[in-house]
Amino acid sequence: MNIEQVLQALTPDVYEKLKLAVEIGKWPDGSKLSAEQRATCLQAVITYDSEHKPEAERVGFIAPTKHQHCGSTTGEVAEADKPLKWQH
Repeated sequence: MNIEQVLQALTPDVYEKLKLAVEIGKWPDGSKLSAEQRATCLQAVITYDSEHKPEAERVGFIAPTKHQHCGSTTGEVAEADKPLKWQH
């Protein structure tokens, strides 16, 4: 089955069932997913997300945060490295 066939077969209902199965490690009937089944379901969920959802709503998305460089509250970065001065 190629990617186009997978996307055509995945309805929103099937997508939600696969996503839940990956999350809890069980099929809707309660039987356990094998490692291979879990990997395949996760791949299908990620593929569906990439085609049907905005980036911020996809599985695994982590929103970027403002970086605090070395405790700076403004986010500024030093222009040049300063050499260390060793004291004896």
